[in-house]
Amino acid sequence: MHDTDEALFRTVHGIAGRLAGQPVHVVMDALLSQLPEAPGLEVREIRRIAEEISVGRDPSGL
Repeated sequence: MHDTDEALFRTVHGIAGRLAGQPVHVVMDALLSQLPEAPGLEVREIRRIAEEISVGRDPSGL
């Protein structure tokens, strides 16, 4: 489980670094195509993450 969490955080961090300030749909597409599968990760949560990145925040905590 720890490996999955770390992979999720690192992926979000990388996308946040590349796509900060981009439109939500652009960030959402990147998240949906690059995030590893994780139990309990729902589209609603991915959208929330995309919205954070879109306004320039890095929700990964890294």
